[in-house]
Amino acid sequence: MELTKFAVEAIAGDREAFVSLVRHSEDSLHHMAKSILGKDEDVADALQETVLKAYKAIPSLREPKFFKTWMFRILINECHTILANRSRAVAYSEVPAASSFSDDYDKVDLREAVDRLDENQRIVVILHYFEDLPLRQVASALNISESAVKMRLSRARDTLLKHFKILREGKMNYGSI
Repeated sequence: MELTKFAVEAIAGDREAFVSLVRHSEDSLHHMAKSILGKDEDVADALQETVLKAYKAIPSLREPKFFKTWMFRILINECHTILANRSRAVAYSEVPAASSFSDDYDKVDLREAVDRLDENQRIVVILHYFEDLPLRQVASALNISESAVKMRLSRARDTLLKHFKILREGKMNYGSI
């Protein structure tokens, strides 16, 4: 529970402890922001704002052991703010060409499949399975009930299973040709 120790120290005003906590969570936060926003420049903005807001608000964190959950909540809110402020106009260069949707499913991995899920499902999958947060903490980070988290996870698993079943059946059909 060294991270909890750092969180206690950060709450007490230790800047180095806060920096250590952020560095420990940096990759996870980046992956979550990328999953929601897509654009690298938006991801950088979201991460910067998240760290700044967290630093200013760290004294208000009541449970040091939930630092990571707390950071995810701030990040997700910041990502949603960026999405809401993002221009509705889409540049032609940002519209994917039909050829960018590859028919080469052999290279599809789990992370890519998860990234294609509906945002609500994608976020709970990332937090629970990739970040190993318990259901209670996922629910807290997203400000929803545990049963809602379970439902989203169930739907996401169903979607992923269907996706991989289609891929597997497609490979079998191609292999017999």
